[in-house]
Amino acid sequence: MPVNKDPKPPRSRTIANLVLWVATGLLLLNIAFTGFSGSQTAKEPYSMFIHRVQDQEVLKASVGQDEIRYQVKTTDGQPGEIYTTTPIFDLQLPQLLEDNGVEFAALPPPKGQWIGSLLSWVIPPLIFIAVWRFFLTRNGGGPQGALSIGKSKAKVYVEGEAGKITFEDVAGVEEAKAELVEIVDFLKTPKRFTDLGAKIPKGVLLVGPPGTGKTLMAKAVAGEAGVPFFSISGSEFVELFVGVGSSRVRDLFEQAKKQAPCIIFIDELDAIGKSRSSSSFYGGNDEREQTLNQLLTELDGFDASDTTVIVLAATNRPETLDPALLRPGRFDRQVLVDRPDLKGRQAILAIHAKEVKLADDVDLQQIATRTPGFAGADLANLVNEAALLAARRGHTQVQQADFSEAIERLVAGLEKKSRVLSDKEKEIVAYHEVGHALVGSVMPGTDRVEKISIIPRGMAALGYTLQLPTEDRFLRDEAELKGQIATLLGGRSAEELIFGNITTGASNDLQRATDLAEQMVTSYGMSQVLGPLAYDRAQRNMFLDNGMGNARRPISEDTAKAIDTEVKTLVEAGHQRALDILQTNRSLLESLAQQLLESEVIEGDSLREQLKQVMLPEAPLDLEGVPPAAVTTV
Repeated sequence: MPVNKDPKPPRSRTIANLVLWVATGLLLLNIAFTGFSGSQTAKEPYSMFIHRVQDQEVLKASVGQDEIRYQVKTTDGQPGEIYTTTPIFDLQLPQLLEDNGVEFAALPPPKGQWIGSLLSWVIPPLIFIAVWRFFLTRNGGGPQGALSIGKSKAKVYVEGEAGKITFEDVAGVEEAKAELVEIVDFLKTPKRFTDLGAKIPKGVLLVGPPGTGKTLMAKAVAGEAGVPFFSISGSEFVELFVGVGSSRVRDLFEQAKKQAPCIIFIDELDAIGKSRSSSSFYGGNDEREQTLNQLLTELDGFDASDTTVIVLAATNRPETLDPALLRPGRFDRQVLVDRPDLKGRQAILAIHAKEVKLADDVDLQQIATRTPGFAGADLANLVNEAALLAARRGHTQVQQADFSEAIERLVAGLEKKSRVLSDKEKEIVAYHEVGHALVGSVMPGTDRVEKISIIPRGMAALGYTLQLPTEDRFLRDEAELKGQIATLLGGRSAEELIFGNITTGASNDLQRATDLAEQMVTSYGMSQVLGPLAYDRAQRNMFLDNGMGNARRPISEDTAKAIDTEVKTLVEAGHQRALDILQTNRSLLESLAQQLLESEVIEGDSLREQLKQVMLPEAPLDLEGVPPAAVTTV
């Protein structure tokens, strides 16, 4: 939990309260002077005053800009009651008073008027200052309780607090953990390194995809070392006012130096650390650039007494960072926190499974095998989703079936049982999905087919074929990629074969198949005509899939035409290969499709036994022996 060691109210808040009290007192004083100045008199309408003057009942009058005070005569001509009235602009009033024998003069200024005038100038600025100070105290905030807009917003975690995190709470990233163990040694026994003349690193950059546990790793380092942990996001440095970010950087490092040894953790470093050569910066007055410059200065400013202050930072966009941040002496160590492998996923599942009640049939190794590419956050979400499903079904323990359903929900989306398809649409979807399954079951390097369903899922899927890997794969050869293209086109090929027509259901399959074929030609050099050349120059983000393709190198018109022809050839070859396989196994295609229409779902051993009957065509299409001239013809 965040720590606030100063129980006394901040000085800025005390000043704001004092200003408010002074302004209130002066305002009350002004009311007192203006409200009780002068004697109390009866008030009459201005028309009555004019009638009294014309009837010669007024003895004397004092005329002011805001008030007329006059005294009437008694019946024997002696001075009587005093009245007041609010004047109306009238140039004839002095002549009227003189004609009727009224003694008149200007009204003297009321007592305390000078105080009211003074307060009218003093009170508004005091109120403005008080309100301004109040908003500053709300916008600011720091771990020591000094609330100010220029103060750091970092949260501080110290040893002994509840929820302490150690390396035992982190799994699946053993290489990164081993690298950070050295940082813990630096913090615990810095003298052992400095005695040898070694310089303790100042900055460590954790890079990796979202959800892999970069923040968790930083907290584990602080928990293992038993030192204070300052946590702040890069976006919290930047405010509307120029100079606030650099001020917060200075304040953060000043607080850290006072509590050394300690760790400063800056999450999403790219929020302030983007390259200054980027088009987003237009000069030295940019707020983010000033904040970055101050951070660079602070990293260089550690002296011998500050060597036990280590800065950890995390980002999933390391390619956007300024080179000055990554040079030796600053963030010179980069630790990759990548997605876990099979063993790592099993260890992560074991950690999160401690919080739920598992049935005896739960096999964490099988679940880990079926979740390739899942990060730590994905696996935590999977365990929680399985627990929610078990509770919804009334189970007292989380079963293996709950985990299987949770995996499908995360991969394919929620079931849309309310989406009713017509009989004709169901038949088309059934043949489409069985076509994927039959082709995918015999293609080299493809994942094992686990389930076929015509129950709609997600936003657009009317059915799906679930393929799950049996092992982690990091490389794919040319034959396997061609097999993936054929599998993607298996659904469309089944529609052509059975109905002699095609539908819009294969749009996503065509998109993925074309993208894969283009990557084979332009990125992987898998083209007999174009040779081992890469035509993609700019690489996309290594951790974030933003859906944007790579920028292509400048190429000639002939080369562009050759690329298009090669892509078309690869896709058409996969299409023909899928047609050949389905034609050879047409009876099995129709049999499985009818079963799917009756049960809506085919999975498990029954599906695998039937897919073992799939036969390859006697003369499958093979483009490797086709002459290049024939391949490139459109």
